[in-house]
Amino acid sequence: MSLRVLVVDDQGIVRAGFAAVIDAEDDMTVVGEAADGAEAVRLAAESAPDVVVMDVRMPGLDGIAATRIITARQDPPRVLVLTTFDLDAYVFDALRAGASGFLLKDVRPAELLDGIRVVGGGESVLAPSATRRLIGHYAAGPDAGFRSGDEPRALESLTARERYVLGLIAAGLNNAEIGAELGITVGTVKSHVNALLRKLGLRDRVQATILAYDLGLARPHPPGPRP
Repeated sequence: MSLRVLVVDDQGIVRAGFAAVIDAEDDMTVVGEAADGAEAVRLAAESAPDVVVMDVRMPGLDGIAATRIITARQDPPRVLVLTTFDLDAYVFDALRAGASGFLLKDVRPAELLDGIRVVGGGESVLAPSATRRLIGHYAAGPDAGFRSGDEPRALESLTARERYVLGLIAAGLNNAEIGAELGITVGTVKSHVNALLRKLGLRDRVQATILAYDLGLARPHPPGPRP
């Protein structure tokens, strides 16, 4: 089944370039192009894309605001933010707005296409620099650290293994790396991830990472002895 992709960028030549690369793939179809956030919101409703490739800096409604509107709808598309600017504020704002991924525009075409496939498949993707910034921000923040009694009640439903997997997700490990760490198959890892996302009412690994760091349940290294 072909992934339906909406491309959003205020620079026409950049937008056309992304669209050409994406549309050349057998498993992807560009269903629209937008030059600003307002047009992106409208086309996302009209063309029902699976993935929106979203620029950040645009006139009028910017990519962060557009992402927030698009992802707030019922059964929304996934949003992959693609920007020239590797700034902390953009990373945090994009993820909190509901984006499922964040990549820089200097990625190779193959990396962009892989990112679209990953996001379209229900997973999340972050540029390595974005992951480092996210981890560094929370690890060094003055409010980092978990205080007893702060955990949402939903966390009580997680098993010890699921809590540990949550910490590994927040540390930036992918499913294969988590499997190697725990000595289990990738399929079993996926089962743990799906279970913890369902129990916590989270959309994807990005939201899980933000929650883990917000609560101080995660650190830049694996969270202690494995269960």
